[in-house]
Amino acid sequence: MKEEITEKKGTLSSLWIVQRVIAVLVIVMAFFPIANPAKICGLVSDKISLFTSAISYNSLISDCARAFRMNWVDETTFVVTYIGAVIAVLGIAATGVGVCTSMGNNKLQRFGLKFSIIGAIAEVVGYAVCFVGYILVRDTNRVDKVAPSMPVGVFIFGGIAALILILSLVLFVKTPKALPGEKFEMESKYKLFLMFLPFAILGFLFCYLPLYGWRYAFFDYKSGGTLSSDNFVGLKWFAYLFKNSATRNDVINVMKNTLAISGLNIITSWIPMIFAVFLCEVRNMNFRRFVQAFTTIPNFISWVLVYAVALSIFSTDGFINTFAKEVGLMSQNAPGHNYLMGNSFTWVKMWGWGTWKGVGWSAIIYIAGISGIDQSLYEAATVDGAGRFQKMRHITLPGLLPTFFVLLLMAIAGILSNGLDQYLVFENAENRESIRVLDLYVYKLGIGNGSIPLSTVVGMFKSVISVVLLFAANGMSKLLRGESII
Repeated sequence: MKEEITEKKGTLSSLWIVQRVIAVLVIVMAFFPIANPAKICGLVSDKISLFTSAISYNSLISDCARAFRMNWVDETTFVVTYIGAVIAVLGIAATGVGVCTSMGNNKLQRFGLKFSIIGAIAEVVGYAVCFVGYILVRDTNRVDKVAPSMPVGVFIFGGIAALILILSLVLFVKTPKALPGEKFEMESKYKLFLMFLPFAILGFLFCYLPLYGWRYAFFDYKSGGTLSSDNFVGLKWFAYLFKNSATRNDVINVMKNTLAISGLNIITSWIPMIFAVFLCEVRNMNFRRFVQAFTTIPNFISWVLVYAVALSIFSTDGFINTFAKEVGLMSQNAPGHNYLMGNSFTWVKMWGWGTWKGVGWSAIIYIAGISGIDQSLYEAATVDGAGRFQKMRHITLPGLLPTFFVLLLMAIAGILSNGLDQYLVFENAENRESIRVLDLYVYKLGIGNGSIPLSTVVGMFKSVISVVLLFAANGMSKLLRGESII
């Protein structure tokens, strides 16, 4: 009897895993344009996904203005398609809720299965409505202008939805009913996972989904064009990056600036830690709060405003030149010196502005780390006669070193990422050769020069090198701790 129960649980566990994997697959597919069920004709852009079609009607009909004006197609057709996309996306969301609740007890699982069943049915209905939109487009009088296209995604998504529906019904029948008085419960590890899930989804959307744009590196793409076999060029832009002497020299200059400024930031990455240590030694709480707030606020000021402040201080008619004239250090008729221009000490200047803007914000994590140090250590040190500096040296700093090395590891992995805003606003004709870092170079290539494939190639190399550096730094840290890197 026990063996039968165990076998039944094992079968159900397998079905749960299959259902969860399929549900995650359909959620991910909803963000990719390649199989959009709302792609009912040539007027619908190839670049929008099912999710975009559902949340933005304007994106769905972005290329239909002339077709509506010339009466090639009735707008009702796209309204129907939009409604179908909305229903489908709501169904996918309900399926996701059902999958999340499937990690609880029997009562919670059966409750979640209702969401999965309703969501799968809604998906099927939504895809059917999208197909109706295709039929309406196919029956228009100007088929040659509208170019109806069979929405293959309807059948792909519909088949997946039908599979989810079948699995959910089977699981609903096989899952034991909840006992009388049983409450909704879930293990702590699953609760923590669900709390983390929204941030993982945001990370996927903003960090990993954009990697889909790497395909532009393999096409001879121009802004506003399309990707097709006609403009596919393979590794042409990868070879161009190294074969073209002008581009090669630009990359060398850019890497020199990037590594130099990042190197300065890494070498001085201990400054926020020391600042946090001394700040926590301040006994006057009001003064401590004032200093912390005063040094943290610059992090929330945009680089455009920072440059405006720098301009008011260091320009020819700024505070420094005006003050020098007022106290007699400069002649009243002498032209002021513009300290923002010129190519001297550009790396140090950029490091200084970045440190001023971020030191207070970066110190917050160290302040939190100091609050987590066992206070009994300080009490024992006081009994032994240790002074404040001895406590800082032998207790506070060792307690912060693990946090420091984790942040140092992340900084090494991101050594090629200096950001864009700071260097864009401080750039001028005289310091361009010393201030042009990798992020600014990619921006200039893609937006300024329209070389989107080449800028994509540079961005790809940056991402790959950053991942390699992350693993290398992690391996080095293991070696320093005497651990195996395998």
